[in-house]
Amino acid sequence: MTAKHWAQMEERGVIWGMRLLLRVYLIAGRKVLQVFLYPVVSYYWLVNREARQASRSYLDRLANIAPELKLSGSLYGSYRHFICFANAMIDKLAAWSGALSESEVMYSGRERLFAELTKGRGVLLLGAHLGNLEVCRIIADRDNAIKINVLVHTKHAQKFNKMLQSTNDKSQLNLIQVSEITAATAQLLYDKIEQGELVVLAADRTPVSNRQRVVKASFLGAEALFPQGPFIIAGLLKCPVYTLFCIKQQGKFAIYFEHFQDSIQYQKHNREQLMAQHIQRFAQRLEMYCLREPLQWFNFYDFWQAPISND
Repeated sequence: MTAKHWAQMEERGVIWGMRLLLRVYLIAGRKVLQVFLYPVVSYYWLVNREARQASRSYLDRLANIAPELKLSGSLYGSYRHFICFANAMIDKLAAWSGALSESEVMYSGRERLFAELTKGRGVLLLGAHLGNLEVCRIIADRDNAIKINVLVHTKHAQKFNKMLQSTNDKSQLNLIQVSEITAATAQLLYDKIEQGELVVLAADRTPVSNRQRVVKASFLGAEALFPQGPFIIAGLLKCPVYTLFCIKQQGKFAIYFEHFQDSIQYQKHNREQLMAQHIQRFAQRLEMYCLREPLQWFNFYDFWQAPISND
């Protein structure tokens, strides 16, 4: 049986659901929303066998390579993983609503990134479904001169933009819907970089329309498929590349900007080899941050494309 692609598992009442949650958060606050959200996430954990199995498989891999984390792919471990996801959803809403303050956010590598921007061109940021990239909205809100463009696969990007603007019409965060990388997409992103803006791409999910454009990389003790798309774009943009991870640590959001490459450039004779090396380097960085906050990686599908024996 062919594993279901992650994109087939999303888009279920996304907009109206997020709008409802955002309204509850704005009216009643975090504690009330937790009371409201936990039963919803618990039900999702109970009825969605695929997501639950994927969570358990991920946690079992962590237990094998890092026993000191004292995690396991038990039902309880998986449930904790989902509850962490529920809390991340609330943090996402807090970021969207502009409720986060600077005192709640810590930065690493921010000065070097901002120094890059003073040179006149933008920067490509490679992120992941770890923690909450949405917290980076606080940068767009506080530093009005910096515009952040986030590529997303949701078909509802325009509606999300309108919803975000309804909470803060001065926000410099822009969501761009992309189901596949085309010449038009590359040109759009090139223009953003030339205008000195930030472009954020998640580099830990296989492409929606062409699953052949992937590379195997070692990740948490086994080979997994990573997308070529973000690294193809990096080669086209020829701009500085950084990694971006935002995880919650000790009640605060820690945003890590790390220099990845001054510029990614390929030649015909070494393109595949260099791309594989870059993807492996990214996988290693993602693994490092997953081991720091293992319950904050939210890819609830079979990332390793392997049979799962749980349940």
